Amino acid sequence: MSRRVADQLGLAYLDTGATYRAATLAILRTGIDPSDQDAVLEELREHSIDYDERGILLDGESVAFAVRSEEVTAAVSMVSAHPRVRAEIVAIQRRWVEHHNRQAVVEGRDIGTVVFPDAAVKVYLTASPLVRATRRASDSEAGGKSIQEIADALAMRDAADSERTASPLRPADDAVVIDTGLMTIDEVVASITALST
Repeated sequence: MSRRVADQLGLAYLDTGATYRAATLAILRTGIDPSDQDAVLEELREHSIDYDERGILLDGESVAFAVRSEEVTAAVSMVSAHPRVRAEIVAIQRRWVEHHNRQAVVEGRDIGTVVFPDAAVKVYLTASPLVRATRRASDSEAGGKSIQEIADALAMRDAADSERTASPLRPADDAVVIDTGLMTIDEVVASITALST
């Protein structure tokens, strides 16, 4: 959805969640304990994370599919909960946007509150876990799980992200909140692009 907004506005697009997933993939590939903040941070600094039209890149390798594995999905909240790891990845995200002349659509859970608190347009999309699970059921990431299993996993991730100390999930005070539960993708995209014109 955010990519479609970027395409319509002619802007670069960054999925910041994929940057945390790439970091998690790097950690899992080396066998480091995702709960060890010092080891995770040290390993992360040995890698480059970038984003282009192919999606997320780890050390120049396109890992757009690899970062959606069950193993990465299970560990990404643990890796992203480390405050110093988040600070390192936020710096990567800010450099990426700076490289694109500060003209980009940036998708993520703390963009308006932490990463770009001065963004010109902030949008916070929401929908119930069940609605989101229904939408994700046909994705390859769903892995044949039932809608209820996906909804339960989403609710658990939302709770973990909302309760973490570093950059908890919440809308920015000046964000436009859009409940997408009863909207089509085209309607959501139209609502967002209307805010940017």
